Amino acid sequence: MTVLLERSAELAALDSLLTGCAAGGRVAVVSGEAGAGKSTLAAAFAEAAGPRAQMLWGACDPLLTPRALGPLHDIARRLGGRLRERIGDGSRGEVFDLLLEALDRPPQAARPVVVLEDLHWADEATLDMVAFLGRRLALCRALLVITYREDEVGPDHRLRTVLAGLPPGLIRRVGLPPLTAAAVAELARRAGRRATDVHAVTGGNPLLVTEVLAAPAEGVPPTVQDLVLSRLATLTPPAREVAHLVSVVPSRAGLELLGNRLAEVDECLDRGVLTARGNGVAFRHELLRRAVEESLSPVRRQALHAEILSVLEAAGSVDPARLVHHAHHAGDTVAALRWTPVAARRAASVGAHKQAAAHYARVLPLAADRPAAERAGLLEEYVQAAYHGGLTEALDACQAALALRTELGDPVAIGLNLRWMSRLSWWNGRPDQARDYGFRSVEVLETQPPGPELAAAYSNLSQLFMLGDENVRSIAWGERALELARALDDRDTEVHALINLGSARLHRGDLVGMAELRRAHDLAVAVGGLDDSAGRALVNLASNAVDNYDFDIAEQTFDRIIPFLAARDLDGYHRHLLGHRARLLLARGDWAAAADDAGQALAGPTMHGGGLVPAVAARAMLRARRDEPGALDDARDAAERGYPTEEAQFVCPAAIALAEAYWLAGDPVRAAQEAERGLKMAVRIGHPWFSGELAFWKWRCGDSSPAPAVAAEPFRLLIDGDWRAAADAWSKRGCTYLAACCLAHGDAPAAAEALRVFDRLGAVGPARRLRTDLRERGLRVPRGPRPSTAADPTGLTGRQQEVLGLIAEGLSNAGIAARLTLSAKTVDHHVSAVLAKLGVSSRGRAAAEARDRGLL
Repeated sequence: MTVLLERSAELAALDSLLTGCAAGGRVAVVSGEAGAGKSTLAAAFAEAAGPRAQMLWGACDPLLTPRALGPLHDIARRLGGRLRERIGDGSRGEVFDLLLEALDRPPQAARPVVVLEDLHWADEATLDMVAFLGRRLALCRALLVITYREDEVGPDHRLRTVLAGLPPGLIRRVGLPPLTAAAVAELARRAGRRATDVHAVTGGNPLLVTEVLAAPAEGVPPTVQDLVLSRLATLTPPAREVAHLVSVVPSRAGLELLGNRLAEVDECLDRGVLTARGNGVAFRHELLRRAVEESLSPVRRQALHAEILSVLEAAGSVDPARLVHHAHHAGDTVAALRWTPVAARRAASVGAHKQAAAHYARVLPLAADRPAAERAGLLEEYVQAAYHGGLTEALDACQAALALRTELGDPVAIGLNLRWMSRLSWWNGRPDQARDYGFRSVEVLETQPPGPELAAAYSNLSQLFMLGDENVRSIAWGERALELARALDDRDTEVHALINLGSARLHRGDLVGMAELRRAHDLAVAVGGLDDSAGRALVNLASNAVDNYDFDIAEQTFDRIIPFLAARDLDGYHRHLLGHRARLLLARGDWAAAADDAGQALAGPTMHGGGLVPAVAARAMLRARRDEPGALDDARDAAERGYPTEEAQFVCPAAIALAEAYWLAGDPVRAAQEAERGLKMAVRIGHPWFSGELAFWKWRCGDSSPAPAVAAEPFRLLIDGDWRAAADAWSKRGCTYLAACCLAHGDAPAAAEALRVFDRLGAVGPARRLRTDLRERGLRVPRGPRPSTAADPTGLTGRQQEVLGLIAEGLSNAGIAARLTLSAKTVDHHVSAVLAKLGVSSRGRAAAEARDRGLL
């Protein structure tokens, strides 16, 4: 049995999690620097678990472009069945569901333990799989063990976002510190070596310690490369050649590569240069592999990659991402051009759009001498992958494809690229160019026999007019698109047009549009392959619901669509919608969750245009209310992104954020100016909620104008002087902060209640303004929270404190949902979070803990 030094606590933690799986799934996150012993710990745990666990291993490889769902392929080979049959052809959602089914074992069976190694090399699809499992693991009795290198996961690495999104009650982090000097001395004693300077040179890194102590020569080599090369020197020349070959294989070398050199392989294994891994051999650690690879001359490395490429191509059934890797390093342009599009299409087929785009970006420079039609085709495929992955580089590529198609004189392809230029121009915040390209696309395509390209061009114009709140024109173009699409049996454009029509009708206040958007989503899913449209349908529904303070509809839609977007790598939509959810959470008083959503939305690659305005605006308002630095900078950023779009969905939230930030900063003149700017647009398009909120800010800055006739009732009530009715209206919607803002304009008891809400939420800026106002009104000013109690030591958010109070009253989840005007699912999430933060397992214990600690 494997014996580890200074790892008993970590092994005990994994064993405890395995035992805890009897009550539902658990997640262990094992991290440490390169060489810390993560894989060794996992192997020792597997030995100790014995028949209690069914071990399922999957590893990520350091390929030039990671294999899409690489670890799941490893697991599928072990599990077999439908998962193995469908992983190459099925949709990502189907494959994930099949994995979950395989993990759902009866209570008496061995617990499935899924070990995903080296997540720092994971592709987007694999990270989405981790997020998918994390959200659903409580449904089955399985343990998920994740390992990654801390020193290769920077602050912007998406793995951090995925780990942060795992349910806190199910996850346990297991860090692997370096070995102590005493442990290194013990290892040296067992190896029959002296421990002089070993700990100082290695820093206690278990891998380096092991390799130093295993070196045939006495003493400590100055570098790892010296160590590895000294060990290679003990091999016969043929065995050394095998080690050189294995050093240019990023994962493991199997029988297909080693062929008739099995005796040399045995020599490498016997001398400890290589180790068995799965059905092949590899270096003990990636650092060792790289050390050997880098010791080879560039010519030798290139020749080995060419040799491997030839063998793998002849073998067949090899993941094309591996072929791309070796073709690139072999300098084989022909093979790279042959295999890169194959790898890209496979990645796109499972929703790994960023990986697909990376493949295309790498192969496009190699295609410079290829025929124009071939180059244009590669550019067009890149455009679609980059667009779906939320990358801004797609616009330049589309322009290049359009130039090539123009040179070739292909009207249909020209019209198609003009439509893509229109769509990408909108995404990049260029609405005028978007319409220009859109009309040009129609003009070109109308010179040809009517086809699906023309139907799509009509629908594109419908979409642009819908986004600009020109709903009559949107419906007219949408109906033209729908009629032609149905005549051509073009389901893609039919769904696209239905989304535009449903959205335009919803903008006009016709609730039929809501049902149409849901129907369009269902139709897109049923047809298959229409993930973009399926996502867009419910993105439009959710964002419209937030804009109109219809938060129950918004929450229900978020619960349905956000996992869908994440699972399909639709990053642009995903980040946009997280911003809207942050706005909802901000209004409902769950400011910690709002900050999380806004931060996650803003953490990805650069996005131009208005897509991130909701997230930036939410963060600006949150910072302004908390009196944190950066509020005005964020609000100005929202305006710089939103104002040029000339679309109310982006202009109005930016104007609201700027107005609030300026008002809290003590500049009512600028606040009123920004509110007026947004108000003109909101009134012009007849948007009641934007009109009401912007009019409220003008009124708050001293403008005595009556509320616009179109303004939503809660805002109009306050402006007209009925602060109590306005506060009640907001309370019924669960909008804690806005209700307190109304109470702040009431009598002394109402103002005192507003202060209590502001203090509980941490709204330092509004609380300070209200206290100043009360002094000016000659009213008693309640004291603020004491420093000792201002910060809640439990970490409960404002909303979670409310939920805890209602749990203590004995209310069920349904009763809490009714009292707080929340969905039952949202209350479930809050109750789970309360129990986790209090460290209790039941509602009764939570109530008792709350009373004992004075939390009520």
